[in-house]
Amino acid sequence: MTDSAALPVVVVGTLLLLALVLRWVPAQPVPPVSPTDLDRDFTPEEQQRERRFRRRVRAWGLAGTALDVLVPTALVVSGVLVTDAVPGPWWVGVVVVTSVVLLASRLVTLPGAVVVRRVSLEYSLAAGPWRRWLRDVVVGFVLAWSLGCLAMCGWVGAIRLWPHAWWMPVGAVAGLLVLVLSFLVPVVIEPLFARFTPMAESPLRSRLLELAAHDGLVVGDVLVTDASTRTTALNAYVSGLGATRRVVVHDTLLGRGRDDDVRAVVAHELGHVVAHDVRTGTVLGAGGAVVVVAAASVVLSWEPVLRLAHLSGSGEPAVAGLLLAAGAWASLLGAPIQSAVSRRVERRADQHCLELTGDPGTVAAMHRSLAVTNLASLRPPRLLQLWFGSHPTSPERIAAARAWASSHGSPVPADLVGDAT
Repeated sequence: MTDSAALPVVVVGTLLLLALVLRWVPAQPVPPVSPTDLDRDFTPEEQQRERRFRRRVRAWGLAGTALDVLVPTALVVSGVLVTDAVPGPWWVGVVVVTSVVLLASRLVTLPGAVVVRRVSLEYSLAAGPWRRWLRDVVVGFVLAWSLGCLAMCGWVGAIRLWPHAWWMPVGAVAGLLVLVLSFLVPVVIEPLFARFTPMAESPLRSRLLELAAHDGLVVGDVLVTDASTRTTALNAYVSGLGATRRVVVHDTLLGRGRDDDVRAVVAHELGHVVAHDVRTGTVLGAGGAVVVVAAASVVLSWEPVLRLAHLSGSGEPAVAGLLLAAGAWASLLGAPIQSAVSRRVERRADQHCLELTGDPGTVAAMHRSLAVTNLASLRPPRLLQLWFGSHPTSPERIAAARAWASSHGSPVPADLVGDAT
């Protein structure tokens, strides 16, 4: 079987995945939001503060996104990744190439990350000492480097072993890894960046478990994470599958002493579980991994691409750089689709939150509180929201709560300006 056999897999697999995604999360109405609506729920000072913050960090964030693509591309096109002079077996060259690409990308984007953190500290969004932040950066890089080197060595090794059909075993392994990581991330990866402790027995813990029970869900535990050591942002989430499923609440959210907010956030997160978002997303992600690997096979079968990367064959160690660069481009160009799907998933979870709590007033106030504290973008540029917006904007979510109240005969939340944050 030749590499060209991968093309039908890419075409059919992509169409099938799109069809499954549309069936999984059908389109939902997006309530319109006008400047008048914004003024109903956020004071001029809050809006100005959010705009000032965005003006100072947005360019750095976009620059980081661009550099994540341009740096590996430049390294590939320049030919500096060709490892003919590297002594030792082929896998040493793969490790060298992978290390150069990942390290260069991290070092070039690090100044922007420092600026964003400084601004976040100034606006009281970030917290904790610089040494803790640096430790997280180092741990994150070491983790990415380790997994990246292993993945590239396995990938290039498969190309050398099965020159014309490598995409099948690599695709199978990639899909399997997506499934395995869904179980391992909550218990292996997350503890590297945060501490988790069981929530003490309390009325709030009982109410959260009652929410899960009302949805017919079994939750292994309710945990509290020490988010306050790194940020002031408010959040809670449900992670894991099966025995690893747990509700996780940020201590910053608990510290506000507003149990109704915690309950509303968790009700939203339970909506993801009820809709099987994690499970379905994991399965679709595994299928997507297979399609991506097959697409890589098609790309590597094009002689012009290999010449552009200064490669004489797809089994050379330097092909790792080409794969990393192609992956960066695929992630950037695929972001609008991923973001659109994510926004649909989040809107569905918002509806579940409203149905489970039956309290649109609390839900609307919760979205306002999270937006003000987390400095969420209230009116992002349309293109940026379409490309990178993984969640509906907070004003859209508040408008959705009002629409739900109106359609269900509940009291419509009044103007939220002046609510305690």
